[in-house]
Amino acid sequence: MPNRGRSSSVTNALKQIPLNQQQEQSYGKVSEVKPLSGKPRPKKRKASKDDLPDNYISRGFWDDLKTGRWMLIPSSAFLIMLISPILYWNHKLLTQYGILKPDTPNPFKYLLWISGELPNGTYTKSIYDFAFLAQHVVFWSFVRQFVTIHILRPMALSLGIKGSKIMRFLEQGYAVFYFTIMGTLGIFVMRGLPTWWYKTEYFWIDYPHKQMTWELKTYYLMQAAYWIQQTILLAAKIEKPRKDFKELVAHHIVTLWLIGWSYNVYLTYIGVSIFVTMDVSDIFLALAKCVNYVSEWASPPFFAFFVGVWTYFRHYLNIWILWSVYAQWNLIPEKERSRFAPLEDQWLVWWMKWQVFVPIFLLQLINLFWYFLIWRILIKAVFYNDLRDERSDDEDEPEGDQTTTEKLKAQ
Repeated sequence: MPNRGRSSSVTNALKQIPLNQQQEQSYGKVSEVKPLSGKPRPKKRKASKDDLPDNYISRGFWDDLKTGRWMLIPSSAFLIMLISPILYWNHKLLTQYGILKPDTPNPFKYLLWISGELPNGTYTKSIYDFAFLAQHVVFWSFVRQFVTIHILRPMALSLGIKGSKIMRFLEQGYAVFYFTIMGTLGIFVMRGLPTWWYKTEYFWIDYPHKQMTWELKTYYLMQAAYWIQQTILLAAKIEKPRKDFKELVAHHIVTLWLIGWSYNVYLTYIGVSIFVTMDVSDIFLALAKCVNYVSEWASPPFFAFFVGVWTYFRHYLNIWILWSVYAQWNLIPEKERSRFAPLEDQWLVWWMKWQVFVPIFLLQLINLFWYFLIWRILIKAVFYNDLRDERSDDEDEPEGDQTTTEKLKAQ
């Protein structure tokens, strides 16, 4: 029996750590079908918490398009995603058959491929990057819902997960999927940069880093498209809002601000380094939660491993990056930090140091707050086992209306 208490305590610990922790989705009731005259009333199917939420079910493409529900319907998102390649290949055919002149530019290529290629095969930022972002916001919408509905949901049901746990598993399962892919790609991209592994002096040496490899530019824009897609879902309230809705919107906007400005002022080297610290640690947090939804007794080792990964990536490496901004800024060539002239593409005057430092520092404060919660709960769970979580046997109870503080007090 002590093992049960300890696994329940770790279950509670996992609930406290914020990562894509959505408020429970509302499950729509099955509408009553009115019988025809003289016909027996059809039997009503009892609504189940294992059913998909109503907002995950298409009402027809045009209705999905008008209401923004296409972001939750993989079939509708896929149809929108097809428009660009159809237009691209249509233009190619018109050129091939002489209807258009052979040298007519294909404007639809900017939706599908990155732009700004230089003669030496590297890339720089381009106004057409916005077209690429628009297309790949749709791409991430399709991927998210396809993976969630057609891969993770059947997996959850086959593993015996039921009720409100299903939606939690889907959210964290997609987090494992996304952060594993982007964390791995981030490490791969970083491997090809002089900054590998956190050689922070190269954030600044030879600045500005205007030329990017194909891999670096694609990775950066795909990350930006993902965060734009997540922000739209929140801001437009396409999904049921969480209790901390305003804070989440603010967080996503700040994240986009950091991504956008680091890209614009040629700080992509430091941007990739921060992406890696965040994405890799999030893999193991989401994985620990998924394991916990399947088997509480198996979750403690995953959770312990996650704490180690989080410590290294979210704190040691992030603080190392902060130190670099503070102490190594002057490695930027003198002429590149002597004036602020946006029209001439010169950005990093002396006060920009603090514009880079402060957001990363605030991010680190948030990480430290979460770290404090993690350790406080983990120590109680492992060494004292005195959390007295009355809800540990009632996993289907909604949690979305309780703040972290309220949960801690309840224990």
